[in-house]
Amino acid sequence: MSTSGKHHPRTKREPKLWEALVPICGMAVIIVYSMLKLEIDPHIPIVLATVLAALMALWVGCTWSDIRDGMLASVYRAIEALIIVMCVGMLIGSWVLSGSVPAMIYYGLQFISPKFFLPTGCILCAIVSVATGSAWTSAGTVGIALMGIGSGLGINPAITAGMIISGAYFGDKISPLSDSTNVAAAAAETDLYKHVHSMLYTTVPSFIIALILYTIVGLGHDTSNFSAQNIEDIRMALAGSYHISPWLFLPPLFVLVSAVAKVPAIPSLLGAAGLGGIFAAIFQGSSLRDVLDTFQNGVVADTGHAVVDQLLTRGGVNNMLWTISLIIFALCFGGILETAGFTDAILKRVIKHVHSVGALVATTIISGIACDFVLTDQYLANIIPGRMYCKAYDEMGLERYYLSRTLEDGGSLWSPMFPWNGCGAYQQATLGVPTFQYFPFAFLNLVNPIVSIIMASLGIAVFYKKASDEGIPVTEVESPDQLPK
Repeated sequence: MSTSGKHHPRTKREPKLWEALVPICGMAVIIVYSMLKLEIDPHIPIVLATVLAALMALWVGCTWSDIRDGMLASVYRAIEALIIVMCVGMLIGSWVLSGSVPAMIYYGLQFISPKFFLPTGCILCAIVSVATGSAWTSAGTVGIALMGIGSGLGINPAITAGMIISGAYFGDKISPLSDSTNVAAAAAETDLYKHVHSMLYTTVPSFIIALILYTIVGLGHDTSNFSAQNIEDIRMALAGSYHISPWLFLPPLFVLVSAVAKVPAIPSLLGAAGLGGIFAAIFQGSSLRDVLDTFQNGVVADTGHAVVDQLLTRGGVNNMLWTISLIIFALCFGGILETAGFTDAILKRVIKHVHSVGALVATTIISGIACDFVLTDQYLANIIPGRMYCKAYDEMGLERYYLSRTLEDGGSLWSPMFPWNGCGAYQQATLGVPTFQYFPFAFLNLVNPIVSIIMASLGIAVFYKKASDEGIPVTEVESPDQLPK
């Protein structure tokens, strides 16, 4: 019996290069046009790009079930991060209401010099993020205070935000407590502490370069318009609206102690937010309704000083929903690309043209940055290149922790550099500065990939696998010339 009239569903196949590029290039065009020409938020452009990606996924044989499952799996991986975003919104609101953030700004304006504010603030953010293992926590706590201090000192908010990003992601990158650090090590299937040790070779020099640049910018800061009276006006506005006390530093200290005690992020942040609410009642006379309303809606400051009101009007779960919705839409887009095999199709063709360590490192870093741009997720920016390039590193005799280091030099550090990436969306919402404004001042994030590629090209700190001669272990080598013939 003839079956010519029956419909045969298409079988999913490996995408061709042009098919893989259509949703990626389409997404870039849609977002750039919408944000720069139409001047609208990136949410709906991301949705349009997601529709395009879904159509191309159907074209290569994916079913709607495949597409749906890919989107849901991508969002599911980020559920904890989305809950953390909401917890941080509660924490910020409660710390403003309690006076903890105003107290940090009040005392910071008294002790920090305009000339050395940038390197000092960068180091402070690095310390907090190393201790907590989270760039998000660092930016959402001490980062907000530094934004206030920088504004009081007359420093461009974009420069201050870039400095905060640099310090926060230095610590997030090298802290064993960091999720991204653990993900990169797992993606490369290497020991966590070998991974951290390897990263010091590129991250510490890059951090020193960033501190030098911030010092130069700070020393070159025009202080002709700096007025001590402006500082005093801000401090008086804070003192007039809040009861300022050193005791208000206890909630931030609680976060650091929790990190040292290895308390998970969500209980730690909720505990810090709750402590802020208790302190709001004790020090500011806030009612239970005030505290609970602040958890939900944040603070609308009314100190009588415009700059202070702008700095302190923030926080609350509702104020994080813009960020959360953007992250969800972006993750759906990335999930489709991964499910349909579009990312793999591109990376497989890229690796065929790599024949040296320097080229391999450059390709890994650029791929991680591209994944940050396209897949919109920091974890995927480490996992996908890690999975794709691990054989190439093995074939060149390179240690897997050299791969994991390279993954972080690109994927981790560039995750806050795009407003539709989860990290970029969070930092933009938390610091109150658009991503593309702080982008040129995030010196560590810009410098580190370049340092990594240069060091690889020059053969510096390139870790090859241990060799053995007749079963006798040989010490780790850093040059192929040292390998036994």
